[in-house]
Amino acid sequence: MGDYRRVSDTQDQSAPSSRVQAPAPSPAPASQPVKPVIAAAAAKRANASVIGMIIALVVSVAAFLPIVLMNPSPKSDGYRPNIDVSAVAGNAAGVAGFTPVTPAPGDTFHPNYARWAAAAGTGVPAWEVGYVTPKEKFIGLTQTSKANPTWLLQQTRNAPVTGTRNAGGREWELHDTGKGEKSMVLAYRGTTVVLAGDANLDEFAVLAAAVVKSLESNPAVIVSPSASPAP
Repeated sequence: MGDYRRVSDTQDQSAPSSRVQAPAPSPAPASQPVKPVIAAAAAKRANASVIGMIIALVVSVAAFLPIVLMNPSPKSDGYRPNIDVSAVAGNAAGVAGFTPVTPAPGDTFHPNYARWAAAAGTGVPAWEVGYVTPKEKFIGLTQTSKANPTWLLQQTRNAPVTGTRNAGGREWELHDTGKGEKSMVLAYRGTTVVLAGDANLDEFAVLAAAVVKSLESNPAVIVSPSASPAP
């Protein structure tokens, strides 16, 4: 019995003593952001500035709006140059050797150029006028007294002859590329006139009739035969 007590006392003494741990200190609370405080007078001035800008913008728009409304956008389809075909033709007559045609197909046809073209490009000097048709297509007029087969192929884009078309009481030779481009050719009163473009045949006929009328009002061109070479 005495031994048992000694063992028990020894076991009790060898047991580790329990220690009470102190709680860990809690982290310091994060500092709160400081909200700037605007004085009432400053806030009032800021609001007044914004309101003033809005009022100024409204006044500016109100001032310019009547001007815009009184000047509507033009309804034209584009810029149309003011070409005086008759005046340009009168200047070209001195070097052409013939009176250039000045057709009058009506106010719905608008010329966009008129000029005398020297022989530098095609080898044949010619009178040229371009027309915008009522359907916003194009027909170019070319007239010369020195036409040749090569020049004619150039003007008609090598298109074959597909028939004839009567306009102004004359039979015009019709060339058609099959791709929208077509030409009408008339050799009359000493000159050759070519009309070429992408307009429809009805518009071609209107311009062609006006060309015939102009040709018949001008003096015919007398082509002198080529001089025979000296033997």
